[in-house]
Amino acid sequence: MYSPTLKIFAGRAGLCLAVLVLLLWSIGPVYWSLVTSLTPPNDLVSAELHLWPQTLTFEHYNKLFGATSQSQGNEVQSVWPQFSRAFFNSIVTSVGATLLTVVIAAFGAYAFVRFSFPGRDILFFIVVATMAIPAYTVMIPLYRLMISVSLIDTMTGVILIYVSAFLPLALWLMRSIYQAIPISLEEAAYLDGAGKTHTLIKIILPIAAPGLIAAAILTFLNAWGQFMVPLVFSPTLATKPLTVLIPEFVTRNYIDYGLMNAAGIIAVVPPILLVIFLNRFLVSGLMAGAGK
Repeated sequence: MYSPTLKIFAGRAGLCLAVLVLLLWSIGPVYWSLVTSLTPPNDLVSAELHLWPQTLTFEHYNKLFGATSQSQGNEVQSVWPQFSRAFFNSIVTSVGATLLTVVIAAFGAYAFVRFSFPGRDILFFIVVATMAIPAYTVMIPLYRLMISVSLIDTMTGVILIYVSAFLPLALWLMRSIYQAIPISLEEAAYLDGAGKTHTLIKIILPIAAPGLIAAAILTFLNAWGQFMVPLVFSPTLATKPLTVLIPEFVTRNYIDYGLMNAAGIIAVVPPILLVIFLNRFLVSGLMAGAGK
């Protein structure tokens, strides 16, 4: 028989071990990418494994941000023009898709909850069911459609594709939030003379803010990490994002592992900053605007 103290200790030890494994699983690849980005090219092909660079270098970051470098006796030009353009494309498409998705979900989900119209539940089920459709099954029809409306290799086209892909999840999330809000709050606002639009914007949306922020985070992260869609619909640097540009650092005769990992480290910064900035608003409480 084990004593209660021993059982508590074993439980805590198991929990700590599980957390450690989860941290290694999540942060380990990012750490290794950072180490690779700070390692000189010659050391990257070394047979010895080092958990930290023996010789620290910022050569790969210099190449990203405008400086030239030497590789095997040849001058390697900076990739800053391509990297900066792809970074800008990623920001524009991800932010644009996030804003449009959140706005449509905020009003559309409210209509599904508070308004009665024929086929409301069936229509919502159909919209949500589209999340189960694999992207590759609609890629060819979608490509033909985008060609017919001249939206191939345009920011607008990519943003609209992102919205169509991520809006069902945002609608489902916001519908659940609205269903949890007591209708008595809206009835009280109507008695005070407020209209439906005023009630939604001034009272309901502040209460539903945590749901809106969660939808914004999920949409931005999904849009930022997209690869297949921009690979097909963004063939040139005019709209190509980082997720498509970074693999192109693999050339026919040379794979620039350091440059690829340096670009990857820079690419994870915007999502991390966004999550840190918006996460504090998620704990404000569902009833934050109930007193309005």
